[in-house]
Amino acid sequence: MIPRPELRHDLSVSYELTTGATVSGDLVDAVRLALPQLDLRPGDSGEIDVRRDPELGEEAYRLTVGSRGVEIAAGGRAGAFYAAQSLHQLLPHASYRSAAAPSWPVPGVRIEDAPRLSWRGLHLDVARHFFPKREILRLVDLMAAHKLNRLHLHLVDDQGWRVESRAYPLLHEVASHRPRTAINYYREPEAYDDVPHGGYYTLDDLAEIGAYARARCVTIVPEIDVPGHASAILAAYPEFGATGERYDVLDRWGVSPAILSPLPPTVEFLTTIFDELIGALGETPYVHIGGDEVVLDHWAASAEISAYRDSLGLATANDLQAWFLRRLADLLAERGARAVVWDEAFVSGGLRQDTVVMPWRGMGVGRRAAAAGHDVVATPVFPLYFDYAEAASPDEPMAIGDTITVEDVAAFRTAPEEWKDEERARIVGAQAQLWTERVADPRTVDYRLWPRACALAEVAWSGTGQAGFMERLEEHLGRLEAMGVEYRPLAGPRPWQRRRPHRPSVVRVADVMDRLDTMTHDAESTRPSV
Repeated sequence: MIPRPELRHDLSVSYELTTGATVSGDLVDAVRLALPQLDLRPGDSGEIDVRRDPELGEEAYRLTVGSRGVEIAAGGRAGAFYAAQSLHQLLPHASYRSAAAPSWPVPGVRIEDAPRLSWRGLHLDVARHFFPKREILRLVDLMAAHKLNRLHLHLVDDQGWRVESRAYPLLHEVASHRPRTAINYYREPEAYDDVPHGGYYTLDDLAEIGAYARARCVTIVPEIDVPGHASAILAAYPEFGATGERYDVLDRWGVSPAILSPLPPTVEFLTTIFDELIGALGETPYVHIGGDEVVLDHWAASAEISAYRDSLGLATANDLQAWFLRRLADLLAERGARAVVWDEAFVSGGLRQDTVVMPWRGMGVGRRAAAAGHDVVATPVFPLYFDYAEAASPDEPMAIGDTITVEDVAAFRTAPEEWKDEERARIVGAQAQLWTERVADPRTVDYRLWPRACALAEVAWSGTGQAGFMERLEEHLGRLEAMGVEYRPLAGPRPWQRRRPHRPSVVRVADVMDRLDTMTHDAESTRPSV
């Protein structure tokens, strides 16, 4: 839900917030954006005073509602924005609708609050199934209402490329679509829908998305997943592959052996792509470069690549992958961006020290990355992979496996007590992943994300789920309804949300986590893990 502030005391007065409330101070736009239903114009009866307090952190705030009206003190623009979100939470659910009442009573309160984690994220896979710009902007709005501040967009995979490139136009002309999509259950005979699927964001779209998100204190984290997951890229430009073979954009799930070459022309190609991405998005502090589930066979079999590896003084293909990812991270650093990778890249070694690690295979490898001095964003399959079903029941829509519940997410601790202080300090965030092999439309995105993302918001803001979360969540569902979110009811799906039935217990998340943790201790565990 919208994270509950740590300190909140009812005062003896209440206040009526009107649609003509006055806002003063230099953080006005943040408050206006957080309260879009209020027409905050000067000269009317209500008053909201906003001021900067340099003693507070950038995202910290104090909110007081009393006889003098509404007073907000914030460390920065983000703090003012989050103070206004907390103020909004005090209003009736109707205030989250577009057609709002002229005024609402606000209880007298004093709130002092700040987030525990700086990275509070959601990941959306737009490569397996594409979601147009309007859905991204809507997701940004929902994230902002929940004080989530990182939107990680998985822009390329074997099944599609999702960004316009003016330098390499075949990427969006050829690699952005496939003629059909697999619809079979996991480990069952292949079946296809024979319906073309595709789409991409223009550079103008990305510029709009970047600006829209920044205004709402959300940072876009684009991911160009390399060197594996490369079928779509090599369908357009096979010369950047390890073999020169042209691939088709993959129409089934899983991972192909397609891999980019590590040679200089590929690095130049990717540098151009990074420049286009960053140029379109604007300020881009992080770029995710993947490094996961890489099949290195073609590198080992290539005489040219092996000779290049030897010229660099590297012993193995794994060493070469580590070098390749570090080279890309160096290029990003020159452009003012930090590289982010999945945990296989850390296990292979050789990362830049400022590279952010996402341990999807469990917090055991996350702890090792933290101990090595890397900033870590917690992303473990359990409990933060939201493509898993919320119940082991055929009533659920088809999912890869089961079960990850709202309660599981709320109980997640990013850094257990037994960790050393210096390890815990390196856990800078938590992020939920929504992979979309089995999520083909925006209604299913809503169903998979909410209300589990409400629990994530509380964990990421507070460091752990607070007492009474489920009771407060039930109240918060009224806000989701007012915002038009087609969330999963706590009691189970509505009849029209069941769709294609889930096959329970085919993939158990507990078994997956046991296997993944074992693999993270192998420096050559780059191959597909699930």
